[in-house]
Amino acid sequence: MALSPVIGKLLHKRVVLASASPRRREILSQAGLRFEVVPSRFKETLDKASFPAPYAYAMETAKQKALEVAARMYQKDLRAPDVVIGADTIVTVGGLILEKPVDKQDAYRMLSMLNGKEHSVFTGVAIIHCCSKGGQLDTDVCQFHEETTVRFSRLSEELLWEYIDSGEPMDKAGGYGIQALGGMLVEYVHGDFLNVVGFPLNHFCKKLVELYYPPGRHDVRRVKHDSIPAVDTFEDLSDVEGGGSDPAGGIEGGPGGQAAAGTRGAEANGAVESPPPFPADLLGLIDGFKASKALFTACKLKVFDVLKDEAPLKAAEVAGRIDASVCGTGRLLDACVALGLLEKTDGGYRNTEVASRHLASDGEYSLHGLVTRHDDHTWELFTRLEVAVRQGPNAAAGGKVEDPAQSQQTMLQFMRAMHGLSKLTARRVATAFDLSRFTSACDLGGCTGALAHELAHEYPRMRVTVFDLPDVLEHVACFQPGGRPSERISFVPGDFFKDSLPEAELYVLSRILHDWPDDQVHALLGRLSGRCKPGGGVLVAEETVDEDPAAARSNLAAALSLLVRPRGRGRSGAEYRDLLEQHGFRDVQVAAAAGGALHLLLGTRASPP
Repeated sequence: MALSPVIGKLLHKRVVLASASPRRREILSQAGLRFEVVPSRFKETLDKASFPAPYAYAMETAKQKALEVAARMYQKDLRAPDVVIGADTIVTVGGLILEKPVDKQDAYRMLSMLNGKEHSVFTGVAIIHCCSKGGQLDTDVCQFHEETTVRFSRLSEELLWEYIDSGEPMDKAGGYGIQALGGMLVEYVHGDFLNVVGFPLNHFCKKLVELYYPPGRHDVRRVKHDSIPAVDTFEDLSDVEGGGSDPAGGIEGGPGGQAAAGTRGAEANGAVESPPPFPADLLGLIDGFKASKALFTACKLKVFDVLKDEAPLKAAEVAGRIDASVCGTGRLLDACVALGLLEKTDGGYRNTEVASRHLASDGEYSLHGLVTRHDDHTWELFTRLEVAVRQGPNAAAGGKVEDPAQSQQTMLQFMRAMHGLSKLTARRVATAFDLSRFTSACDLGGCTGALAHELAHEYPRMRVTVFDLPDVLEHVACFQPGGRPSERISFVPGDFFKDSLPEAELYVLSRILHDWPDDQVHALLGRLSGRCKPGGGVLVAEETVDEDPAAARSNLAAALSLLVRPRGRGRSGAEYRDLLEQHGFRDVQVAAAAGGALHLLLGTRASPP
């Protein structure tokens, strides 16, 4: 392919490179391209986990870089450049995306992950054609990506640190520059070498051919659009408003890329449409169950316990401790690395801080019990989701309301799940409002007493009663600090629908009301209203399902649980407030806790009229 005519198509256009990379500048300059450099100010904060593949993340970052520069230049002088080129290079290994290291230790972490291994280098490229239309910036995006496979030799610690101390890794994706000292680390390269340097020149030129030398008329039917010049007249674009260019008819053939508008596929009315945006978020949802099951399995096999006690460990060592196959264990560990739950180094695998704190079974804030509950119970319910939608939530539960106390094992599992969840939120619930005026509280359905302990700790004058079913309280001793409750905390067995409620100035309902239908919620609040003296209060903590779509998304777990919950129903924050006011509680205060996951309400019992 003769490159000069291809690059020549851009010689009379104002071309901008939206990158400060000296390597990209050198590659394009040596190819004969004339351009100016305007580094992008786009903050690279895209959520990597929301993209189905690393190249999709690189392409989107490249596009956002180029669009930011185009918009900024247009705002500055009301005339955009003709073409803006954006690029983003990433290194991936074991499903992890490695960008530029933040410090020497981060560079060591990255290079250790690459040491002796094969990895992929992706560069996403966006070619943005700009013009002014109707006094506004109009852009046409062409995207593609290139992948190159690189293998590092097995390197000593001394050599790694010598390279890091040279300073070269600090501004390079993956922590190395193949065109300089980093080339000594590389055993082989499969693919475009310049792609590893920072810009896939060959693929870029091929893309220009597609844009400026499209197939003949007998191959592709072209439709002239009012707002976009036809390819046939692309050479005569000097009359386009603002001097911009817009290459209709460009074809994006790269995997995962977007086609330029008006090039492929014709509808019955003769219009030509470009492919829709890549549905990265949707694909993430489709694959989401796989990530959950990998997490559940690792918890069930006590992987995080093993790596909390001994780390780093090789896959074979972990397999021996959990009595599993080496191959299967290795793949599970790599999946956990990709999920950000484990770290992989030359010495083996180790927990992240989050995994040790929340996924090992013995931590103070462990969610291991919650994970196990979801794996053994909730997962099965959701496999019958279609039945629940068609026939009602009772059908998902086998046609009957599940009783958590049907066996000691099920009960303990349920209590561990609730204890872990309560430990995470108890301090926030206890301190959301000033409760110091209350000297006694009763936590209805308080289970292991996690919230009761926080209330007693936060308010030294307060005595707290935990009121729950006898089968629950039978097992609470193993959840108490030191094996026994505080002197200011007591556990009283009973059914809050049937038995006499303990006397208290404050009644607490934490994650209780959502489990019950309206008639039983009114019955319970009626009992509280009759028991609570004027000036007393009720504290409600619930996940809400609000009518506002944004709020509903933030409480997705609550919304999904409603699909398989046999008896309860979701309520909005406003509904909970109305419920309290209907039963004589006034001056209702509202707060949020746990990052908005919990909706808190504190109502005061009014004096009778």
